[in-house]
Amino acid sequence: MTLRIAKVLLVFAVAGFYSFVVLNNTTDYESNYQFVRHVLMMDSTLPGNRGMWRALNSPAWHIFSYASIVAWETITMVLCWWGGLNLARALRRPAEAFNQAKRVAITALTCALLMWLVAFLSLGGEWFLMWQSKTWNGQDAAFRMFTIIGIVLLLVAQPESEGQA
Repeated sequence: MTLRIAKVLLVFAVAGFYSFVVLNNTTDYESNYQFVRHVLMMDSTLPGNRGMWRALNSPAWHIFSYASIVAWETITMVLCWWGGLNLARALRRPAEAFNQAKRVAITALTCALLMWLVAFLSLGGEWFLMWQSKTWNGQDAAFRMFTIIGIVLLLVAQPESEGQA
């Protein structure tokens, strides 16, 4: 039961984190929008880099990209809360029922991992060369979140067995 409770609490913790992320990205729109804008414009990358042809300077791309990130985070948040509730409801049920209840949580955690890997580490970090910026570089935070959520996913995905601690 202890391991099941840990899984439930960790999924709820990720849901809480995403709730704060969505709140911050909607109530402090301008600060977070500027981060995305500067990454896409590549205006703080190393001088003379040969990747500047990738820069997106259109405000329409900036708004679309930021809105897409917030939508992705919102979907992930909802799925995490839903997945946590499913796990909590199945807490005292047989192992097979608890394993079945993991589906939404695993989907949510996978969505979270994909956001950090695709949007921040791959597109932002490598395509838009965010790693070159001293000001607009979110790779450390993205890697930290990818690692934390990855560990939670690995724990949650472990199959339950009857009589488990």
